[in-house]
Amino acid sequence: MAALTSVLGFSFFGLAARMGQLGIQHRNVMSNPSGHLIAMGVFGFAGYWAHVWTEYSSVLIAQKEAEIRERRSRLTTPSDS
Repeated sequence: MAALTSVLGFSFFGLAARMGQLGIQHRNVMSNPSGHLIAMGVFGFAGYWAHVWTEYSSVLIAQKEAEIRERRSRLTTPSDS
């Protein structure tokens, strides 16, 4: 569900950016609907990769935290040697 919301959110942002671009140029907002679809697709793709990167980075952070906890537990417990 989070991937879908990321893709849709970024897609609608792309649509708004495209409409803002056409508004600044004083062009008809509905003159070229394929441009809207391209902008939505590009921004949706960026939203998908933002979601993928978020998932990947959270896994990396969890692994690194586990490594740090394991190292700290080795340092604080007295060894039996």
